[in-house]
Amino acid sequence: MHRLRTTVARLRPLTAAQAAQSVGFRTPQPVRRLNAPVAAEPFLNGTSSNYVEEMYHAWLENPRNVHKSWDIFFRNANAGAPPGAAYQSPPLLGATSQDVASLQALVGAQPNVEKLVEDHLAVQTLIRAYQVRGHHIAKLDPLEISCVDFDDAPCAVGFQNVGLYGLAETDLDKVFRLPKTTFIGGNDSALPLREIIRRLEMAYCQHIGVEFMFINDLEQCRWIRQKFETPGIMQFTVEEKRRLLARMIRSTRFEEFLQRKWSSEKRFGLEGCESLIPALKTIIDKSSQSGVESVIMGMPHRGRLNVLANVIRKELDQIFCQFDSKLEAADEGSGDVKYHLGMYHKRMNRASDRFITLSLMANPSHLEAVDPVVQGKTKAEQFYCGDTEGKRVMSILLHGDAAFAGQGIVYETFHLSDLPSYTTHGTIHVVVNNQIGFTTDPRMARSSPYPTDVARVVNAPIFHVNADDPEAVMYVCNVASEWRNTFHKDVVVDLVCYRRNGHNEMDEPMFTQPLMYKQIKKQKGVLQKFAEKLIADGVVTTQEYEEEVARYDKICEEAYSRSKDEKILHIKHWLDSPWPGFFTLEGQPKSMNCPSTGISEDELRHIGNIAASVPMEDFTIHGGLSRILKGRTNMVSQRVCDWALGEYMAFGSLLKEGIHVRLSGQDVERGTFSHRHHVLHDQTTDKRICIPMNYISPDQAPYTVCNSSLSEYGVLGFELGFAMASPNALVLWEAQFGDFHNTAQCIIDQFISSGQTKWVRHNGIVLLLPHGMEGMGPEHSSARPERFLQMCNDDPDVFPKISEDFAVRQLYDCNWIVVNCSTPGNYFHVLRRQILQPFRKPLIVFTPKSLLRHPEAKSSFDDMLPGTHFRRLIPDDGPAASSPERVKRVIFCSGKIYYELTRERTNRGLDEAVAVVRIEQLSPFPFDLVKAETDRYVNADLVWCQEEHKNQGYYDYIKPRIRTTISHNRPVWYAGREPAAAPATGNKHTHLSELQRFLDTAFNLEAGKV
Repeated sequence: MHRLRTTVARLRPLTAAQAAQSVGFRTPQPVRRLNAPVAAEPFLNGTSSNYVEEMYHAWLENPRNVHKSWDIFFRNANAGAPPGAAYQSPPLLGATSQDVASLQALVGAQPNVEKLVEDHLAVQTLIRAYQVRGHHIAKLDPLEISCVDFDDAPCAVGFQNVGLYGLAETDLDKVFRLPKTTFIGGNDSALPLREIIRRLEMAYCQHIGVEFMFINDLEQCRWIRQKFETPGIMQFTVEEKRRLLARMIRSTRFEEFLQRKWSSEKRFGLEGCESLIPALKTIIDKSSQSGVESVIMGMPHRGRLNVLANVIRKELDQIFCQFDSKLEAADEGSGDVKYHLGMYHKRMNRASDRFITLSLMANPSHLEAVDPVVQGKTKAEQFYCGDTEGKRVMSILLHGDAAFAGQGIVYETFHLSDLPSYTTHGTIHVVVNNQIGFTTDPRMARSSPYPTDVARVVNAPIFHVNADDPEAVMYVCNVASEWRNTFHKDVVVDLVCYRRNGHNEMDEPMFTQPLMYKQIKKQKGVLQKFAEKLIADGVVTTQEYEEEVARYDKICEEAYSRSKDEKILHIKHWLDSPWPGFFTLEGQPKSMNCPSTGISEDELRHIGNIAASVPMEDFTIHGGLSRILKGRTNMVSQRVCDWALGEYMAFGSLLKEGIHVRLSGQDVERGTFSHRHHVLHDQTTDKRICIPMNYISPDQAPYTVCNSSLSEYGVLGFELGFAMASPNALVLWEAQFGDFHNTAQCIIDQFISSGQTKWVRHNGIVLLLPHGMEGMGPEHSSARPERFLQMCNDDPDVFPKISEDFAVRQLYDCNWIVVNCSTPGNYFHVLRRQILQPFRKPLIVFTPKSLLRHPEAKSSFDDMLPGTHFRRLIPDDGPAASSPERVKRVIFCSGKIYYELTRERTNRGLDEAVAVVRIEQLSPFPFDLVKAETDRYVNADLVWCQEEHKNQGYYDYIKPRIRTTISHNRPVWYAGREPAAAPATGNKHTHLSELQRFLDTAFNLEAGKV
């Protein structure tokens, strides 16, 4: 019965009269004599449905129980035939034998229903084949030598391959009903097979190849089909074509001008992919029309000067003067080559009549390293302007084909794209696909067919386009912008092009790609081809085209003349992230003072009580956490804080002052060592959390704490970008263990340590790196302090001039600050100093592990009250300090080894004979305070003690600076582990015996030398 109702439901819309008309017979009266003619009563509605049901049951028992016409009808309907094909009229009453013979012939000629269904399914499969694999045979390569390898699997589409789907050439002119999964019909619901194939070829196999059928969202797939399959959708007005031509002229003639003027200079020109400029301008225009107010861009060196000139709209004379070798640098720092520099510019967008801010990030030659930095800055700008959906701020990332496929940071960045605290709500990626990487062919450079296949992991659609077809490029970029605005997800535009010159203008590509470059030399330029097409179509005249070329050439010549007047290079004119109002107009700090970093007792108590509470009602916390919170309550009542509470005090007080705090990294919400607990989890309700830090004050700044993906390179780059956007935020990245920061070494080396000197770009990011020899093996012991100290820019051989503002000026002159705090109070102060000082510097903090719960590693509230500061050096305050002339040895150290030294000193009864001095700020080196200590203990040996191996840690940095401080009149002895290749032993017994050995050395006062 259910089957019958389904059959009836499917056929219901067709009336008997319609069915009869479809085969050309008059409507006979049915067997049951009804007053109303059948034509007036729907075939399967009303009284007829009961009759059909009775007939169906009879037919199920035995097909001979019903008339031959009903037998045919039910057989056809059950096989899935549409009503018109299932129904055939019975013979008329009184029909002649000729009529019966005609009917029998008609019944015999009934289409094979199974064949009909198979043919329609075959057509549907063919349509899907084009949607899935049409890009395999699209005409994407301007050189027609395609480097894409599909593992020799042919794409079986086209007229010649219909047989593979069970169709024949004779079917080409048959009309087929189109499935709902395609838009090629336009207003037609059925088309001949020949026209179906022709339209699919036009949609998927011309100069655009669309990869999208791997996306598992039906609405998104349907949206893309509509954009590319709808007949005639890729049409442009005359005005749009003329604008596109003007942009192509600027892009092409700019490179030609540089080639004429500086033919022997490296500039990494765009020749071969000139359509990149109109592509970017199209994306920006469309995005601006959708409400985007700010675009942050990152790109490699190829085409960068062209983008600066024609997209960002940097003054041409400022670009041209960069080629002058006599130009003197006006700013402090070393500067960078012209094709690495960034830019920030706000201008009116003509397409939308709205202002738009464009920022191109400065970046190193380390390809793709800028990707997460751009995303972080984009996220920050969205955060500060309340753009929770990415409608006002967006990012565009440009890539080279070899780097996009080869650099792992691309994958890391993609995997941040949909994480709650890292998403930028969709990035438009544009790949300049030269089909070569320096000298390496794609077949040697990647294992995937396309360089863009990495984007499939996040279901980003990929639009491949022949870059020699500017109209196709423009259309694809419009669609990419609409996709991002509609779905707020990543999208990739693959500009398949070529590189007319070598890797740079001095390089000879014929050594390694002779056939490719023979073809390139024959290749007509894209501007010439496009201009000829538009002239032939009557869009522009030859005269108009030549006038437009001459107009831009004149602009370049005039800018070139002005550039000769430039004598001084101002790197700050190329700043990508200005901070309005933070510095003076000349870019200098507004003062050289740092106020006290202490806070009031009331504030300390209030923040401490918040840290010990659960501000949400009916919130069930873990039993172990109850003990931790109770311990915090006890500490507040005793006016002391441990490491976690000291950090809480710093964060909470800054938030209360309106400073946003963002802490990111692996497992930072709880803390690797289960000490932080900034996010509380309800033990009875899934995903219900409480962040007490956001309950400090009604008008506080928001606190963001977020566990990151298991990535260092990508996440540290992201946080660096976040810190660039505003000086009024404390942005911290914590490594799970300090040892793991080296997978982010590129960000540390290229951006953090040298970013200011290269690009005049301040950044206040904080790196928290758990460090300490705890017997946990070579990969869980060392944050490699020696590497950070080696990159410090202070001179070990020059004792600086001491002035009243020496401490602050030292900070201003350094490239970054490196500290190893031994007390929670000092950690509290150094975090607050990051914001209160009148400039921004990266801060590297070697954070402890065992000290997190060490009973002696606590600070009194007295050390954190108004008037207190960060202590760059902490002198000995025990018996030795009261009688300095009797002290035989001064041991300088840093970090947790202090507690092991003082315990050993007490055990040996040497409290009066040995002073232990902590150097908390390693760089910039506290020359003034170290000098005060060495002058104080005039009769003492000087020892540097560290738990790290001699060739690691701080020794090589510290020793020459102490020697300079004391004018080389006393030796500086070493106490610590012997040199080693690995940072630590994996054997617990060896670890302890090494510790005891160097403690013995440190306190062996009788030895002639240590």
